[in-house]
Amino acid sequence: MKDNSNKTKQISRRGVLPILGSALLLPILGFAKPIENKLINTEEDQEYQTLLKPDGSTVRVKVKTVNNSKVLEENVSNKSLLNWLGKKI
Repeated sequence: MKDNSNKTKQISRRGVLPILGSALLLPILGFAKPIENKLINTEEDQEYQTLLKPDGSTVRVKVKTVNNSKVLEENVSNKSLLNWLGKKI
């Protein structure tokens, strides 16, 4: 007779498939941790507005400051805006 006690038990390919399949089903069954919905615009982001500086870079300014600011010129033309940015037409 053969002595099988010295041999270690190896997992065959057929034995791996159920383990792999059950691991892939865990998120579907609901055992995974739910993803929290994080809003892109938080309250802190809503207090600020992104504006353009003359050098072309952007700056974040509080909305309250923008609302309290003095408007020098409304309906600025494209040519005037490019001139203010220092761009050649």
